[in-house]
Order: sequence, then structure tokens, then C-alpha cells
Amino acid sequence: MAHKIFVNLAVRDLQKSMAFYKNLGFTFNPQFTDDKAACMIISEEAFVMLLVEPFFKGFTKREVADTTKSNEALLALSCDSRAAVDEMVRKAIDGGGSRAMDPMDQGFMYGWSFYDLDGHHWEPLWMDPNAVQ
Repeated sequence: MAHKIFVNLAVRDLQKSMAFYKNLGFTFNPQFTDDKAACMIISEEAFVMLLVEPFFKGFTKREVADTTKSNEALLALSCDSRAAVDEMVRKAIDGGGSRAMDPMDQGFMYGWSFYDLDGHHWEPLWMDPNAVQ
């Protein structure tokens, strides 16, 4: 059985976050989107739930991570090519995100990273399909 994953991220402004991710090419499932949360579709098996901070806090007894001081996760996301990695990071930065790490080129694998509007650390990456085999 293939498992689905729903990554939950706290956001300060849901509408701004949705616009940011739409600019990166993502879509949202309206069935699971309202004024407190939005279901961003990554693939048929992967989703990111953007939850406004007060709503997010209702799902945990711990403090919400202060992403200006620490990372709660590193969210790696596969892309079809090196150019797609570069395009996503440039769009993220142009859309209000910021640079995280410099591009990392290991020949068979290439990645670059950015922080989104709420400081979540994303790393788009490409891996040569021939290297995987």
C-alpha cells in the first residue's frame, strides 16, 4: 500500500502563502481549503496543509517553531531538471521568499534552497535518473 503524506505548516497569512505557492506552480484542493487551512497538492500521494498559526496550534501541545531562528524541517522536493530547480528558487525569491543555501551541484544531483514567506526551508532538487539505477 502506498501511503499518502500530509505535511502541515503554520503560516501567518493564508492568502499570501497561497498566492506565493500558486506562483511556484502549485494548485490547491478546494474541498480541503477554507479560511483556516489550504490543501496544496504536491502529487497524488503528497500534500502540504497550510494552516493559519492559531489553527495549527490546536494540533500540538508544543510551541510553533520560530522559523526566524530555527528550522522545523528541510522540505526537499524533486524537480524534472536543473533548470526547473533554478526556476522554482528564482520564482520563490522574486515572490517574497529568500535564499537559504547556495546551489549544490554533485554532478548526479543538483539542489538549491529557499525560505518561503513564513521561513519554511524548501530544497528543490534534481537527480539524474541514470544515477538512481
